[in-house]
Amino acid sequence: MADFLLSGIDPAPLHALFDLDDARLAAHGAVRRIADSARGFPCRVSLRNAAVGEELLLLPYWHQPAASPYRACGPVFVRRGVVPARLAVNEVPPYVAQRLVSLRAYDHHDCIAAAEVADGGQAGAWLREQLDDPRIAYVHLHSARHGCYLCRADRAG
Repeated sequence: MADFLLSGIDPAPLHALFDLDDARLAAHGAVRRIADSARGFPCRVSLRNAAVGEELLLLPYWHQPAASPYRACGPVFVRRGVVPARLAVNEVPPYVAQRLVSLRAYDHHDCIAAAEVADGGQAGAWLREQLDDPRIAYVHLHSARHGCYLCRADRAG
């Protein structure tokens, strides 16, 4: 079975958005939020839930920017000043493990080749199986209930 590595989105293009006022954020389709619970505010950069009181932006993100029929954009939360997650090989963090997830395996033409809905704690086995198939290029993980993009899985190494 192939080993996998989960990764979040690159925060660099988003840093400047935190300095915008609400009207300018709205022009980007974004809104500022303050986490009011320890769950429900999953940061797509750090791959962890925001703590109560943390500032986040909710904004549209092209999680599937490829020129394919599966090109897609959706809402994501990003915490202020966060650094990208550094996960171990085959690590499924609580951010994923505590959710029902939709797993979408894409081929080398950026089209869905396999998909599954699973308890996040069981996602690792499915990821390893799919990434063992040379026809699969990468996998996207989404929240199954809200449909929001969570992170990406690639072969480790």
